Amino acid sequence: MAPADPEPTRTVGQSVGTGAKATARGLRGFARGTGRFGRATFRQARRAAGAQGADRSGLNRLIELHTCNAAGDTAVAIALAGTIFFAGATSEARGQVALFLGLTMLPFAIVAPLIGPFLDRFSHGRRWAIGATFAIRGFLCWVLADAVADESVWLYPAALGVLVSSKAYGVTRAAAVPRLLPPEITLVKANGRVSLAGVVGASVSAPLAGAAAYFGADWALRYAFLVFVLGTVVAILLPGKVDATEGEQEVEETTTGGRRRTGMPPKVAFALRVNCGPRWLSGFLTMYMTFLLRAEPIDGWEDRTTLLIGLVIGGAGLGNTLGIVLASLAKKINPAITVVAALIADIVIVALAATFYSLIALVTLGLTAGLTQYLAKVSLDSTIQTGVPSRAHSSAFARGDTTLQLAWVIGGFVGIAMPWIPQLGLGAAAVILGAWALYVLGNRPRKPAAAVAAPPPPTAGSHHA
Repeated sequence: MAPADPEPTRTVGQSVGTGAKATARGLRGFARGTGRFGRATFRQARRAAGAQGADRSGLNRLIELHTCNAAGDTAVAIALAGTIFFAGATSEARGQVALFLGLTMLPFAIVAPLIGPFLDRFSHGRRWAIGATFAIRGFLCWVLADAVADESVWLYPAALGVLVSSKAYGVTRAAAVPRLLPPEITLVKANGRVSLAGVVGASVSAPLAGAAAYFGADWALRYAFLVFVLGTVVAILLPGKVDATEGEQEVEETTTGGRRRTGMPPKVAFALRVNCGPRWLSGFLTMYMTFLLRAEPIDGWEDRTTLLIGLVIGGAGLGNTLGIVLASLAKKINPAITVVAALIADIVIVALAATFYSLIALVTLGLTAGLTQYLAKVSLDSTIQTGVPSRAHSSAFARGDTTLQLAWVIGGFVGIAMPWIPQLGLGAAAVILGAWALYVLGNRPRKPAAAVAAPPPPTAGSHHA
């Protein structure tokens, strides 16, 4: 007699085989869906990078290149995160952190007097210069991977080389933006769009680098090596306009003696001095709040100091991202007004945080500091790009970055030395920023006096008058 139900006669192997086929079909469907989503996201990103004429001018290529730069730098930062000194920030660690602050000036000390003028002299090879900053970082990341694994003495020299190359890239990239600027957008917006691409690159790269770092810091550095190799190729394939000087205005600045003047134009010097305020505050808050929140946390957060510091730092990161989005989306930003508004906003928010010391006040302080620092910096970049002769762009950016880093380091030193009394420390910061604002606004460049009206041209009969 035939069985009532043929299903029981299925073997275990047949059942497993059927399940495997179904699982495979599901995985293939998921992969196809994920692939379509990835391709759609990639196409959307490419369209956004090429919007408003950026594809015609070649700015989209520079945007894509900056994505690679941010991805590689993020991977290096994650790989070397174990060298951060703040894991045990205590009063005994102040000297160690102060030494770290001094070391952060070394890359800038090399970039400003050496690399900036060199890049200006050989501006016709800017694509190769940008590519070299990627190639050098790629090579040094491979060296770093072996140094980290073997605890070699080459760790710190190689890490310093990566920092110097990264700063040199920032100088060359900023000098290249005006050459690829489409007529549809402003310099501030172009700079903001490039920076926004950096945020995307860092966001995509961070989990990948973190996954690689799970197997060891050397693997994250090898991942960074691959990213920098890709960036080298993209840099060399940048449009030829990056190297061209056709149509660029060479403005000669001379003194009364007829000799060439090397100082920055007044409006650029003013924007740089104002930028020192937000950058000083950034260094101060980074050091002061790290020590303060560990030693004297807010009531109720005594057992969650790491989370507390993370919230404040996260507020600063969010503010920086908001600044990037605003700069990339705004139709028009007046750099001269923006830098002053950023400094005044910092003074107000620091004074409020000192008066109403709480978690909300500190997160708002971090948010505002991150926002104003970026808006002030992007305004300075556009001022340099429009106010400095093209032949001196690299030197101007290198000098500007060095000055701002010095302001950050000074702020950090003040933060380390300040007593751990919130109202005193933040109140002193507000006073220092206020004094700086009075100084820079009191020495702002004056508009030249209106020229005396010229007499009307003589008429035909005036010769005989």
